[in-house]
Amino acid sequence: MAPRRKAKGEETAAPAAVSLSPRRTRSGAVGKRVAPPPAAPAKPKKKTRIAGVKDKSVKVKEEKKKEAREAAPATGEAKSIIIEACKQCNAFKTRALKVKEGLESGVPGISVTINPEKPRRGCFEIREEGGEIFVSLLNMPRPFSPMKKLDMDELIQDIIKKIA
Repeated sequence: MAPRRKAKGEETAAPAAVSLSPRRTRSGAVGKRVAPPPAAPAKPKKKTRIAGVKDKSVKVKEEKKKEAREAAPATGEAKSIIIEACKQCNAFKTRALKVKEGLESGVPGISVTINPEKPRRGCFEIREEGGEIFVSLLNMPRPFSPMKKLDMDELIQDIIKKIA
């Protein structure tokens, strides 16, 4: 039914008392604002690096590098070899470890590091820290056949000959 219009001279009646029920609905609470609950205690923030201050782990790594350089024979500079091996597949890791062990056992006083920086995708590269590149296989798609075809023992012997 349509609402009835008020006639002239008719007084408006006071609205009847509305009983409030303890039950609340989403539509009933729209107009009413409730104070937000007290804020939870703030979690401690992660430690941030301050410029010029190094972490303990960085200091330990630098000390180990210095010790490795000092442990090298006094006849010449210590050779430093970097192996960059992608982390996409374990095939890279196993070959990198085999080359590292072979070089360290074949050449006394050599320091071999695997992935000192984040490696490139599909990359297997063995290079001297100064710049000479022994093996460089870049952007290899799966199944990484160029790397799997390499004879690691032969490769290790070639690198040892080039270094010595």
